[in-house]
Amino acid sequence: MINGFTTASTVLLARLVHSVQKHPKRITAAVATLLLTGGGGAFAVASFAPDPSDLPVRQVSYAVESLAANPVLDALEAPGFSLYRSEQTRSSDTAESLLQRMGVADPAASAFLRSDAQARQDLLGRAGRSVSAETTDDHRLVRLTARWAPDDSGNFRRLVVERSGERFTSRVESAPLTTGSRLAGGVIQSSLFAATDASSIPDAVAVQLAEVFAGNIDFHRSLRKGDRFSVVYETLEADGEPLRSGRVLSAEFHNNGKTHEAVWFQDHGTAKGAYYTLDGASMRRAYLTSPVEFSRVSSTFKMRFHPILQKWRAHLGTDYAAPTGTAVRTVGDGVVEFAGVQNGFGNVVFVRHRNQHETVYAHLSRMDVKKGQTVEQGQTIGAVGATGWATGPHLHFEFRVNGQQQDPQAIAQQSESAAPVSAAARPAFDRLAANMRVQLSAAALVQQASAE
Repeated sequence: MINGFTTASTVLLARLVHSVQKHPKRITAAVATLLLTGGGGAFAVASFAPDPSDLPVRQVSYAVESLAANPVLDALEAPGFSLYRSEQTRSSDTAESLLQRMGVADPAASAFLRSDAQARQDLLGRAGRSVSAETTDDHRLVRLTARWAPDDSGNFRRLVVERSGERFTSRVESAPLTTGSRLAGGVIQSSLFAATDASSIPDAVAVQLAEVFAGNIDFHRSLRKGDRFSVVYETLEADGEPLRSGRVLSAEFHNNGKTHEAVWFQDHGTAKGAYYTLDGASMRRAYLTSPVEFSRVSSTFKMRFHPILQKWRAHLGTDYAAPTGTAVRTVGDGVVEFAGVQNGFGNVVFVRHRNQHETVYAHLSRMDVKKGQTVEQGQTIGAVGATGWATGPHLHFEFRVNGQQQDPQAIAQQSESAAPVSAAARPAFDRLAANMRVQLSAAALVQQASAE
């Protein structure tokens, strides 16, 4: 029986294969019809499922702990921070105005500054002192520090006002100043002081620039628009904060197509230093070009209309307008020949120099030397005033050669220079000069970048 079933199956399979080979399209159509019919049935079955909107809805709620009361989050609260600010004190400062300018909102701190003797003496009403404040993030004072240099001892003073709980304490400390250096440069548009102000260069450095190059440049008459300069100068710092400027270390000045360079050098074992060109020639001449630090020339060596005599006459000297009390210095080494009152000169000092040279300093408010006293170049001999025939405070200065008045500017610029750098000091000087050349080049780049 099994053999017969197997034989029948084989015959049926052979016929199916023959039919597929003979009618392939009909077979394919039949299969497609069968699949579509089954799909329709499936769709019909799916359509009989219930509508979701008719299903029952159940609301579930759970109690959630508030995050605001979470002790773990309280422990992770952001820490406070400090704010810092620096200022310069003003002569008009009160405790409130100073703290307000520094962003401090702390009535208790204001009250302490008003009542504390050290704060009143060393801080309030003291102009130009460097002061810094540390505050909390809600602007309460943590620490206030004021710094100043009372003299030239090389030390500075530090006033510290500090919070301790809800109270404040103050103390004054002393510490040594540190020396740094700064590079700067400028371009002349109208005057030297206008150019240095535009470049944030201290006035004391501008005065030194005029002094250093006075033998080469007439700063009253020879400056040209577009002249430029570079300078490297010392800064005296307290806790990293600059308190004041120091000596000019090197400088370069381009004036009217000419370049002038200078570097400060003091050889080991010598008491004094001096300025030299970068080639080692001394820039010190026998006479200074001015008996007062850089100031305005109010009347030069020429014919002028005399303000008192009301007529034209030769002005055989140079007048320097300056406030009463401005220091007057001798322009060269010499001996005081006369110090007293003399007619229209008022208080006047005569200094005798070598080679039959004599200088006269008139209208002084005071005289600091006596007849027969030896003086050195740059030594203070008196102060500017308005004694004698003077319409206002100024210095009348004369330079006489064999009794005849000469132009002081011309005499000073023609006077001989001091000795150059010695042979023994030359290696040390050359190393310094090379370093200063690099720094002056960097200062010129700083000035050019700021101008652009």
